[in-house]
Parts: sequence; structure tokens; C-alpha cells
Amino acid sequence: MAQRNLLLCFDAFGTLFHPRAPVLEQYITVAQQFGLGGFSIEDAEASFKTAFSRESKLHPNYGKASGMGASKWWTNVIHQTFQPLVRNGTELPKDLAPTLYRRFSSGEGYSLSSGVTSLLRSLKQKELEQRQRQRGQHFKSPRIVIGVITNSDDRVPNILSSLGLRVSPLRFGDPLGPVREPPAEQYDIDLHCMSYDVGFGKPDRRIFDAAEDLAVQLVATQEATEHEQHIGPAQTALPWLKLYVGDEYENDVLGARGAGWTPIFVGTEEVVSNQDRVLDLEQLGKSLTLEDLSQQHDPRLLIKARSTQHVLKWLIEQYESKQ
Repeated sequence: MAQRNLLLCFDAFGTLFHPRAPVLEQYITVAQQFGLGGFSIEDAEASFKTAFSRESKLHPNYGKASGMGASKWWTNVIHQTFQPLVRNGTELPKDLAPTLYRRFSSGEGYSLSSGVTSLLRSLKQKELEQRQRQRGQHFKSPRIVIGVITNSDDRVPNILSSLGLRVSPLRFGDPLGPVREPPAEQYDIDLHCMSYDVGFGKPDRRIFDAAEDLAVQLVATQEATEHEQHIGPAQTALPWLKLYVGDEYENDVLGARGAGWTPIFVGTEEVVSNQDRVLDLEQLGKSLTLEDLSQQHDPRLLIKARSTQHVLKWLIEQYESKQ
């Protein structure tokens, strides 16, 4: 069987990182710091849903299409959330919205899933070691490209960076600059495809196609640089195995499947569709291999895993078994 590059992409919110406390609880905590109160979390949740829905209809895609940008968009949502809750039409503190926006742009509002950083780096290291062992041989060594595909505004790279990950600046829509030196800098996250940049969100296949196109361009640029410096062979590009890890069935599983990717589901909801052919990663363990997945052509395939960490550990084991 021909070797394949691996394109491994993750959902962001709920898969790579999680709120440190429920989002609306954090909203209320910050509001109380500014002297606002007298309303319940249920009141805030209902008001937030109304504000979010209204702003989404008026200014889709976090305001990008309207030219206002994410910061102004979220300022509108925050003001529309709290203004109906304060008494006697009290004016909202001017720093309320900026404080909340900053909070949810960094690790102040979110925490990374435990162990993800070290596992991502271990996986990248296994791939690098394999390429170094095979350097100069007549065949190409498969590469791993790790990305994020998420329905969000443009804050995700900053959030991941603030949580300690080494994040590439490469985003959909950005020109692909030259690779400085081979092997390419070992980023934990190589690329980002956010609905804010792409203009389409999951489950639309176009956001998955955008990530694949970006990965193909990235690897082609890296390999061209290596060939120019006589580090690797110039050969036909390897095919790709595309895995997508997410916690929402409709957006992540159905979206990835519709785009020709293999979905890995780490959510808590029950998958009840009779159309699914479910493989449980915890039960199968090492007996399920990347080679097996490369040979699968079943559009009903769904891999279930108990966590993002479990998926990464399984992938590391796959590369260790090749050593």
C-alpha cells in the first residue's frame, strides 16, 4: 500500500479547549466586578441567546460581511445581553465589553484539554524522526499536518497561543510564505481554517476543502524547499489520509464525512443514526491502524474516542510501531 500524508484537524471549542467555567457564569462574574447585578444566570442566558441570534441575522459571520469585525460584533452582543437586565436604563460600564472580549480571546477564559500540548509535540516528533531516518531514500516519507477547522471568529489562534501551543500564523486567505529551512519549524498547529476567514462554516464541505487545499500547498512548499537544498527527493505527491476530530455530531461528524474525511467523534452525545458504522477506538486500540483507515471506503464510518487525548495517544502508537 502506498504511504500517505496525514492531515489531522481538530474542532477548537469543546475539543481542544474548554471554558474555565460556563461562559455565562463568567459573563456574570465580570459584570458583578463592574457593579452590575440583580439578575440570574437564567436571565443572562436567555438575554444572550436573543442578542446572539439577532446580531447573527443582522451581521452574519461575526460581522465580517458588514465590515464591522469581530470585536465590534461581540461588543454589540454583550451590550444587548446586559442592557435589558440592568434597572432603570442604567448605562453599561464602558469597559465591560472590552474586558469580556479580552477574556475570551485568551487563556483567561479557556483552558486547554489536559496533556494535549505534550501529545501534539510527541506526535510531531515521531513524524520528524521517521523523516530523518528515511532521508535520502528513493521514496518520500509521509508528513503530518495538524490544523484547526472551526466555526468561529478570528481569535482562535491567539487563544491557542496563550494556552501554550506553538501556533503557525498560517490562516486561510493568507499568502503562503517561503519555508525558512527544512525541516519546517515544528509548530504544534500548522494551519487554521475558521469560518470567519473561509466564509462558510461546518458542516459545509467548503471549509474542509479549504483546509485540505492549504495543507497540500504547505507540504508542496516544504518539499520544494528541501529539494532545492538537496535534502529530499522530488517525486509525485503522496495521497492524503484526512482525519477530523470533533465533539458535535452534525457539524463535525456529518460535515467531515460529507467532505470525504474520516470523522473521529469525542462528544458526549449518543450517536444513534442507523447509518453509522461505529468503530470504538478504546476497544480496538492498536488493532485499528492508519493503514486500515487508508483502505476504508465506507462513507458510514465513524470512529468514537473517549477524548482528544486518547486520539493523540493512539496516533503516537501508530508511528511508534513503524520504528
